[in-house]
Amino acid sequence: MTPDWPDCRNARDVGGLLGADGRRVRAGALVRSDDHHRLTSAGVGAVRASGVARIVDLRWAWECQRYPSPFVGDAAYRNVPMLADVLPYEPPPDSYAPMLDHNRRRIASAFRAVAQAPPGGVVVHCRSGRDRTGVLVGLLLAVAGVGPAEIAADYARTDGCSPAAMLNTLAYAEQHYGGAKSYLIGGGIEAPLLDAVRTRLLS
Repeated sequence: MTPDWPDCRNARDVGGLLGADGRRVRAGALVRSDDHHRLTSAGVGAVRASGVARIVDLRWAWECQRYPSPFVGDAAYRNVPMLADVLPYEPPPDSYAPMLDHNRRRIASAFRAVAQAPPGGVVVHCRSGRDRTGVLVGLLLAVAGVGPAEIAADYARTDGCSPAAMLNTLAYAEQHYGGAKSYLIGGGIEAPLLDAVRTRLLS
């Protein structure tokens, strides 16, 4: 489902995906998008009217300064940069494995911002809503029990994204960290926060 947020170019609700125990991700629980600096007043109003309880902005501080979010100052807004200021690796085209290896604590902090959000929907975004957003949403969905193929298919709905990149990333997390849950716990996430995300996302 695509939220009606004027001037947001890559926004979608991941509700409806099949998760653990035959339950589905609840509509409105998790929305992924590109950044919000282009939103008109009508778009800002539409986001606020949608029942969003938290907006997790994964961008670097310099991106936020250059392209400020209209939600800065709102109680719902959190800027949680998910990558180091200077990347110590060259991102490969077919996997986010280096992102996982070099940003474990930062990724866990972004996950925590979602897990500890007040009741209501959560929006996760970076600049284009592709790489950083794709990885965090992938981990959130994996914790909720959504299968790799479904996660990858949703990721591939963003223009220019191949499902293979997400499948490779999830497989890497499984092989090198024991899966999404173990990866996040190793980054500092407590087990109750994993349960909180499952409860938040699943209907």
